[in-house]
Amino acid sequence: MHPIRLIALFVMPFALIGGIYLGGHPRLLPGFIRDPLVGDQDTRVVAEAIDEVRDSYYRVVPEDALADAAVKGVVKSLDDRFSNYFTPQEYAEFQMSQNSEFSGIGTTVQPDPLGLRVAQVFDESPAERAGVKVDDLIVSADGRSLKGLAQEAATARVKGPKGTEVKLGLKRGGRELKVTVTRATVSVPQVASKVTGFKGTKYGVVSLAQFGGGAHAEVYQAIRKVIKGGAKGIVFDLRANGGGLVSEAQLVASGFLEDGPIVKTEGRKVPARTLKATGDPVAADVPLVVLVDKNTASASEIVAGALQDRGRAKVVGTKTFGKGVFQEVIQLSNGGALDITAGQYFTPSGRNLGGKGVKTGAGIKPDVAADDDPKTPADEGLRGALRTLAAQGASA
Repeated sequence: MHPIRLIALFVMPFALIGGIYLGGHPRLLPGFIRDPLVGDQDTRVVAEAIDEVRDSYYRVVPEDALADAAVKGVVKSLDDRFSNYFTPQEYAEFQMSQNSEFSGIGTTVQPDPLGLRVAQVFDESPAERAGVKVDDLIVSADGRSLKGLAQEAATARVKGPKGTEVKLGLKRGGRELKVTVTRATVSVPQVASKVTGFKGTKYGVVSLAQFGGGAHAEVYQAIRKVIKGGAKGIVFDLRANGGGLVSEAQLVASGFLEDGPIVKTEGRKVPARTLKATGDPVAADVPLVVLVDKNTASASEIVAGALQDRGRAKVVGTKTFGKGVFQEVIQLSNGGALDITAGQYFTPSGRNLGGKGVKTGAGIKPDVAADDDPKTPADEGLRGALRTLAAQGASA
């Protein structure tokens, strides 16, 4: 064998081993080599810090845990409660919840500086059995405070494998409570509907819990059902609906509008665009009111705002949540994802319902005020919506 080839065969294994080692320890590379391989100074500092903690900390910390913590720290520094980083496990749970099924306690929640405010408790859910109530403030899970966490990070601490227990710290009025909830697989009822009578006329009530995948198809089916059942008008109930997919908001609103704009979105990286009605409504002329409350947010506000601005429906209830931004989910190479605020949305009249930056804002002001009294078994909000329908001539 030629001497040069022999030397090459001898050197190659050591070069390979050295390359692998230096790849995992880029700080040992000379600057003129490290720069093009590792990236700019800021990126190198982050990699260097993770490397040092991994090698020097008094106990072993898995490198993937350090990477997760680093990304979570970046997102937390944004001071944006709507943005979040999902670890691979959290992202899998998030995807399951978007398909209307997840393992948890059976509530919908809204973010609060101290934790999570309960907006809805599902019938026969673990939360209902444990005595959790609407407007309870969940401040801790298994002794870990939820204060200051983004909503998805806080809910991830409450969710968990079915059959496991979570100890919740609650604030209810001026009292502090501790309850233990056994998690279960929860199927979120996206749509519910019924036909009800009011002053001798039949009306349909279609309730949407969230804008998950396929929500529009369920709404369309419910609309057809109540109309077939003799309904002369529809109450579209978006109370306690915290939002979901903007694409589903567009399709749901298209069920009531023949054409025209529904929402405009724009962001620094996201090009400005106007989402319009798809042109195939199932209830273009049926008398309609939209029922909202303080927990009506995001995609729900897009729909309510579009129907109000376009003169298609009156909005009944209380002022909505006031979220004027939308998030984009960006999957990462480790199987996790960023759920990060990507832009703002505007109703057809140009309103942004949020406050400055990512703060909550004015929301939607209802055309007709109607607020439930928690001390009575009656649904004053729904009654106000039915009264509004009757007043606009939705009768036999």
